[in-house]
Amino acid sequence: MFRGRYEHTIDAKGRTSLPARYRDVLSSIGERRVILTAPEWTAFEERLAKLPQFDRAVQKLKRIYVSGAVECEVDDSGRILIPPTLRDHAKLQKDVLWAGNGKYAELWDAQAWKQHFDTTDDERQQISARLAELGL
Repeated sequence: MFRGRYEHTIDAKGRTSLPARYRDVLSSIGERRVILTAPEWTAFEERLAKLPQFDRAVQKLKRIYVSGAVECEVDDSGRILIPPTLRDHAKLQKDVLWAGNGKYAELWDAQAWKQHFDTTDDERQQISARLAELGL
């Protein structure tokens, strides 16, 4: 399980360190690579593969998400190289934050992460109502 928040930086070459605890998670399952894009990627691709291949919505979904997925090796220093296209798409600047989310982790621009938590009373009430609908 990926838990916790870890602040890191991206160097001039586009590399950032994967948090040591996340490397431990990967090591425990014999993995030295991460897939940068959607969460729980393998299960997502398996579900996509079972959908009708000629359905236009499925085709578009595959073109957007599967083509955008990037496998990244974790180097001996515990870093991964984030391709420029993904850095641009996620608007990742120098300061980033890894956020554990259970079965996957998210990589955020540090400033965007802070803004994400700036919520209004109305937004908090909407979230609370939705969580109640879900039984939480």
